Amino acid sequence: MEFMTGERETQVSTLREIFEEQPLGKEVAVEGAVHSIRDMGRIVFVTVRTRDGLLQTVFEKEEHPEFSGLKEAMCLRVQGRLRQEARAPRGLEIALEGLEILSAPAAPLPLPIDKWKLNTSLEARLNQRALALRHPRERAIFRIQEGIVRAFRDFLWEQGFTEVHTPKVGARSAEGGANLFRLSYFHKPAVLQQSPQLYKQMLVGVFDRVFETGPVFRAEKHNTKRHLNEYTSLDFEMGYIRSFRDVMEMETGFLRHMMEFLAQEYYQELKLLGVELPSVEQIPAVPFRQAKELVAKKYGRAVRSPQDLEPEEEQLIGEYFKEEYGSDFVFVTHYPSGKRPFYAMEDPEDPTVTLSFDLLFRGLEVTTGGQRIHEYGKLIEKMEARGMTEEGLEEYLDAFRYGMPPHGGLGIGLERMTMQLLGEENIREASLFPRDLSRLKP
Repeated sequence: MEFMTGERETQVSTLREIFEEQPLGKEVAVEGAVHSIRDMGRIVFVTVRTRDGLLQTVFEKEEHPEFSGLKEAMCLRVQGRLRQEARAPRGLEIALEGLEILSAPAAPLPLPIDKWKLNTSLEARLNQRALALRHPRERAIFRIQEGIVRAFRDFLWEQGFTEVHTPKVGARSAEGGANLFRLSYFHKPAVLQQSPQLYKQMLVGVFDRVFETGPVFRAEKHNTKRHLNEYTSLDFEMGYIRSFRDVMEMETGFLRHMMEFLAQEYYQELKLLGVELPSVEQIPAVPFRQAKELVAKKYGRAVRSPQDLEPEEEQLIGEYFKEEYGSDFVFVTHYPSGKRPFYAMEDPEDPTVTLSFDLLFRGLEVTTGGQRIHEYGKLIEKMEARGMTEEGLEEYLDAFRYGMPPHGGLGIGLERMTMQLLGEENIREASLFPRDLSRLKP
């Protein structure tokens, strides 16, 4: 009989350890896959891909004839002496002394992942997603995306938030409308959630401050570069606020923390992708109607769609605040009541608008948020005015019937945030396995 202790001895080093400690002249061992092979005649360079990046190894054929027969995508355990080499990635390489093949591919790779840039179409990369992601630049996108989520979680923990996990199948959605994925749940009608909104609000009455990262579903028949039918939302809800501006300040604090965190922890990925992080010292905020008027005047564009922002308007608002204030971000506030959900609080000074906002990042909406109605009577009044019934919302309304603090929150689209941060043109680049109108696999 044996017992597990949680301790695991290993003689294998990570690249992070190697590059930080640089034990030159000493023997090190590394595990990874063959990323590329360059046979120079007498000398062979083998680049090994590990979870931390690429490492160059080298051997001479005459000294190690047993190393012949290596193929791209083989998984290896290699060992040798670490030495400096200016032409190698990050200036270090291993002179191989031992090599163990752990597995071998059954067929050649269909994508040229050893090239500096993966020069294939987006469609081809998505069809072969698991292989395309082996390319360092493709993988770096999702390392940075991981960093965004880590920063979100770490920042909110420091601010006293509790992480929660809410259901994705429910009887009713937070926003309703036609863009719902409907399904049968043991012969009962159900929907995939468009947002964790209702659960977040209910839990404010328990924890005061909550956050969640998880999938949301929108059955929108869009086929654009900015829409997905399943995406990841970074949500938080906070109680005892004085104004919806408290929510905007919290997001600004998160964004500042995120940029600092990425610069410190993901500098190699940022460098690989040539990304320059934007400054978030302060973010301007402009009312919805004023934003439309500003871009109409500056860019000679007629004001259309008075109840919402068109994609072109979002782009122009982003350009305006970049040109005038040097900001990549702008909060657009006080959206018309008719374009916001029933739980959005209306402005007491002008009930035609809500105490809500969108955050635009380089001309694209990446966040929607605002203050919510917290008084039971006003919530019922708003629902009745919209012709809504309480069916499916009974438990949600009970939370308000028995007292809720003033609160507000937001949802951030992770894929959109990643796309804009990295300067990608299509949101599918920032989704591991995107789901859209036509794609249901891999």
